[in-house]
Amino acid sequence: MLTTLAVENYRSLRSVVLPLGRLTVVTGANGTGKSSLYRALRLLADASRNGAIAALAREGGLRSTLWAGPETVGRSVREGRHPVQGVARTKPVSLQLGFGGDEFGYAVDFGLPTPHETQFNLDPEVKRESVWTGPVFKPASLLADRHGTRVLTRDETGAWAGEPDTIRPTDSMLSEFADPRRAPELLVVRERIRSWRFYDHFRTDISAPARESRIGTRTPVLGHDGGDVAAALQTIRESQYADALDEAVDHAFPGSRIDVVNADGRFDLRLHQHGLLRPLAAAELSDGTLRYLLWIAALLTPRAPELLVLNEPETSLHPDLLPPLAELIAQAARNTQLVVVSHSAPLIEALEKVAGELATVALVKEFGETTVLGQGRLDRPSWHWPKR
Repeated sequence: MLTTLAVENYRSLRSVVLPLGRLTVVTGANGTGKSSLYRALRLLADASRNGAIAALAREGGLRSTLWAGPETVGRSVREGRHPVQGVARTKPVSLQLGFGGDEFGYAVDFGLPTPHETQFNLDPEVKRESVWTGPVFKPASLLADRHGTRVLTRDETGAWAGEPDTIRPTDSMLSEFADPRRAPELLVVRERIRSWRFYDHFRTDISAPARESRIGTRTPVLGHDGGDVAAALQTIRESQYADALDEAVDHAFPGSRIDVVNADGRFDLRLHQHGLLRPLAAAELSDGTLRYLLWIAALLTPRAPELLVLNEPETSLHPDLLPPLAELIAQAARNTQLVVVSHSAPLIEALEKVAGELATVALVKEFGETTVLGQGRLDRPSWHWPKR
């Protein structure tokens, strides 16, 4: 389980260290940095697939995603005696992402490239990348370490293995050096990160993929667009979670049940509701009803990930559906670690009633910088960044 998430210089997250529990809710007003935190977690996942550079490019490049404020905000500025002013930079440009867990920790440091003749001179480079044992970085606990283009891994005796290897500056050592014999710990960390699952806003418009019939195959993991929702629900129906599926539907829509119709291999979703003479197809369902069924398919997955991250799952749901959704989230947290980004007070209240362990993190913004409400310097989880 992840115990700490650390982000530095990513958008408004100038320096944030968050404690994580089995089920963590991140909340706050609009514009406080919730979406940035969600994106930071996705960037960490992308790094394990060598996709962080492309992900940063989609956000406008490294320069667009960096903290836009000054390096430091002095006491006189915080007290309102002087305006915020830019000062000469004393540290190298750096965007850092990392996490600590029960077994392993990982950190990556992106920076600007060394000037050279290329048309790709805006691609960020990995300046430092480290994997260590335990939740907190210590030089003695390093398992694999990368400075620039040089990578060192430990052998089976625990000693650093000979001469350092080389790596391209835009590649991650998680994708290039994860080997079951040479660097098994890197392989374990990489596969755990790659198992992370993210769900953002499902489409429920009239042309949404979830409203279409599709060829059905066993689907233990709901796709990100929700187009395979019928196959995912039928997979749940044929798993150990069949009763939980029926309960989730009945709790939200009393007296209702769902069926999946197989027409020559194409799967169609049907919702039977009390009082209607015929079931409703996915194309006929309201946006909120379809979205709730999508959350059932996502949260009752028979193949639980290491980490499941939900971004504003309450979107388009009627308040009456929030308690059933909270029960689904609490049930999923028994099998996987969850991070829920939400600004819905009713959903959080419902989670507090049904979740055995719930950690709530409230984000606030001051002088453009995201901070954790009530967290002082001494309240932050222990965290140390590997130096360049």
